[in-house]
Amino acid sequence: MSQKSNTFLETESVGALMRRYAVPCIISLLVAALYNIVDQIFIANASYLGSYGNAANTVVFPLTVVALAIAVMIGDGCCAFVSICLGANKKEDAHKGIGSAVVLCVLSSLILTAIYLIFQEQILTMFGGHVNEETYYHAKEYFFWITVGVPFYMFGQAMNPIIRSDGSPQYAMFATLAGAVTNIILDPIFIFLFKWGMMGAAVATVLGQVLTAVLSIWYLCHMKAVQLGKSSFGVHGRLAAKYLPLGICSFLSQISLVAAMAAIQNMTLQYGALDPIFGQSQYAQIPMAVLGIVMKFFQIVISIAVGMAAGCIPIVGYNIGAGRKDRAKSLFSLLLACEAAVGAVALLIVELLPRQLIGIFGAANESVYYTDFAVKCFRVYLCMMILATVNKATFIYLQSLGKAFLSTMLSMVREVVFGVGFALLLPRFFGLDGVLYSMPVSDVLTFIVSVIVIRYTYHSLSEESHPVVRRELQDA
Repeated sequence: MSQKSNTFLETESVGALMRRYAVPCIISLLVAALYNIVDQIFIANASYLGSYGNAANTVVFPLTVVALAIAVMIGDGCCAFVSICLGANKKEDAHKGIGSAVVLCVLSSLILTAIYLIFQEQILTMFGGHVNEETYYHAKEYFFWITVGVPFYMFGQAMNPIIRSDGSPQYAMFATLAGAVTNIILDPIFIFLFKWGMMGAAVATVLGQVLTAVLSIWYLCHMKAVQLGKSSFGVHGRLAAKYLPLGICSFLSQISLVAAMAAIQNMTLQYGALDPIFGQSQYAQIPMAVLGIVMKFFQIVISIAVGMAAGCIPIVGYNIGAGRKDRAKSLFSLLLACEAAVGAVALLIVELLPRQLIGIFGAANESVYYTDFAVKCFRVYLCMMILATVNKATFIYLQSLGKAFLSTMLSMVREVVFGVGFALLLPRFFGLDGVLYSMPVSDVLTFIVSVIVIRYTYHSLSEESHPVVRRELQDA
């Protein structure tokens, strides 16, 4: 039998492996998140766009998350599948799984692009684009150009975890970082120098996504642990049926976020109109713009949380495939501790520095109502960040163990049952404030479920160890 690839995943310390894999993954996800956030920062500080442009960006943002959801379902699922295959020395399934993921990503991205272009107006209306005329005009312009880049965006995001599964987390990070740097350089040129407005922000983003996609294609032609050939590329239904369920958790964590954002943005539109301040036409876009900014900060924090957990997928998958549950359990403990620490730091920032945060997004050019509402949003909406990061880590870790169904159900409970449910329910009793309460209430209830799942996971990982480990324990 040929020697297994990536055997260091079974021998190096879990702490060192977590740093090696999680840090590039975190940076990759942060950079992906920064695409939209950087756009919003430059838009907010352009006097001719301001909060109208910010609100438009918020309207379009969920549509980019839909594309991301499909991409990570394919990419993360394939990553977990390939890692398990390499741990079990099933290289043929590994290379065909990757080829299948490439084909599915290309096909799904083209279909999504067509849907966006055909149903543009209905989609923008669904996400609150008609808050006022100027916001709708900017949203329509931004949406069109972002849609043009959807195939490149999805390809780059889907290939990122697959590249990590091949043992190259640093290259995965580099490919994403190169695209983001391109976006950051071009944004001020297109927005401030060329005065292209929302189109400039979108085109800068798309050009960065094209670069990431090109770099990903280059890597696929030079893979290390897996070699791709003509036979690799095809739908390969048998393999797709195995790896897509492993990515369902990633898909639902993103797509349910879209459902929550749709509920939040529509409730914001509805109850903002009843507010004595934001019911006035000149201030109507402020709640939408501010909530978008707060959700962007949350995305930064959750990208770190997801990055740490997703970075562990190849490590956990390989060790589970090799029968090393003891190492998977140790990694789980380390992951939960790190996630709680990230949540604690984020909580301190939003509670102590909300004015500084909103200042980055053009508060100096806006009314006092903009800043006051933003401070309240940061402090209330994100007050349970510690629980949110631990919840997210728990769900993704289950995915890496191959427990796709349980991971999927938990994500559904958090994002759809709680996230959408409370976003629709609480505003009926508390008005616009109810939108803000929906997030912490959902995180508290989800954490209760997570505690039960964490206990179950520890028990399942203690049931059986690798034969060598069992002999060592008996000898001791």
